[in-house]
Amino acid sequence: MAKGYWIGRIDVRDPEGYKAYVETAKPAFIEHNAKFLVRGGELDSLEGTARARNVVIEFPSRAAALACYNSETYQKARAIRQQYSEGELIVVDGYDA
Repeated sequence: MAKGYWIGRIDVRDPEGYKAYVETAKPAFIEHNAKFLVRGGELDSLEGTARARNVVIEFPSRAAALACYNSETYQKARAIRQQYSEGELIVVDGYDA
């Protein structure tokens, strides 16, 4: 079974407020066995418009990635994230050779 991934490209408008998102989302990530592969960091924009913060989170499956997003715990965090940032978040299947 292929793993599932969240890919987020985010511009944080209020770093202090965004900290509440990080803390509120943490239990959802733990519950759904999330593993952060990329969490911010320096970037080089080679094509297109880059966002300031890029995140890649690995889950055991696409179903687990979607379950995390749809969980009551994460939805509370989502409301905070949307208040203090803007960007894109997608779920994608991993490559299963």
